[in-house]
Amino acid sequence: MRHLLKSVTSSAALALVLTGSAVADDWFPYPVEVWDPPFDMASPRTSKDYVPLDKAAQPWDICVSFPHMKDAYWLGVDYGVVEEARRLGVRLNVVEAGGYTELSTQISQIEDCVSAGADAVIIGAISFDGLNNLVGEIRSKDIPVIDVINGMSSDKLSAKSLVSFGEMGAKAGAFLAERHPAGGDAVKVAWFPGPAGAGWVEAGNTGFQGTIDGSAIELVDTKYGDTGKEAQARLVEDTLEAYPDLDYIVGTAVTAEAAIPILRSRGLTDRVKVVSYYYTPGVDRGIARGQILAAPTDSTVVQGRIAVDQAVRILEGKDYDKHVGPALYVVTQESHAEFDPSSTLAPDGFRPVFSVE
Repeated sequence: MRHLLKSVTSSAALALVLTGSAVADDWFPYPVEVWDPPFDMASPRTSKDYVPLDKAAQPWDICVSFPHMKDAYWLGVDYGVVEEARRLGVRLNVVEAGGYTELSTQISQIEDCVSAGADAVIIGAISFDGLNNLVGEIRSKDIPVIDVINGMSSDKLSAKSLVSFGEMGAKAGAFLAERHPAGGDAVKVAWFPGPAGAGWVEAGNTGFQGTIDGSAIELVDTKYGDTGKEAQARLVEDTLEAYPDLDYIVGTAVTAEAAIPILRSRGLTDRVKVVSYYYTPGVDRGIARGQILAAPTDSTVVQGRIAVDQAVRILEGKDYDKHVGPALYVVTQESHAEFDPSSTLAPDGFRPVFSVE
């Protein structure tokens, strides 16, 4: 696939990802990148094949906190942490705060988890900076804290299982810039990065805008908003009213999914193209049906699996990668047939699971 990161060096592992054999308990080895020094997305990276533990030494209690489960992206993370907990033989308690406006709820849910005796905490953070005091309090009790998916700025974290959302945004931008290089006809793009203040959104915004700079892309508007479908649909509707000559809608997976029926109802499907900067089942269907041009995948399920494995390794005093994330690649309409969904999407029919005993 021409969009694979050059840093992915293991062709055997990559073939495993693309051919669909990395499924269920046999999801590994998986191509990842390791940042060193950790916790700095600008640090040098090395590529390796990630192999988790066979089993935990005892049934540890692990608490997992998500911002919400309003979209299929977080359902994929839930599937990843739940399946890895079952494979390793540990207990899991999953809580979700209800949305990116609910930072105080997320904090109180995590505090309740710790009070109930959690041995380790995995956090998909609502805010890049807003949980730092809580992380410090938990670490002062010698309880590991793993940062999954979204990113936090605390230097007291035990580990990170995440990718660069700056690079996710950059990959979406590079896809467009390649289609519309400098000197070509100008195209008008509206950009929907997600909820303002979330670490992954700010990173994605920086990455996207950086890679379209100097191309034939005119960024006519940037619309922040919660990743609920109703919120994103309103933003899309408002933008189409304001810019009737728009060429592209680019943004969150929820934005892309919401845009499809809106464009159809307005007769704009052939006029306005759609790109997502991360991957969900709706995006997968949209690409397969020719309704969405492309989206980078961050192997969401695998990020969840790795976070659970990191927690167990830390609890058992075993070697672990302190800052690791799956290698990124872009799925397009042309390459979709090669994509293995088990790395990124929960299976059809999967419903949220909040407890593993």
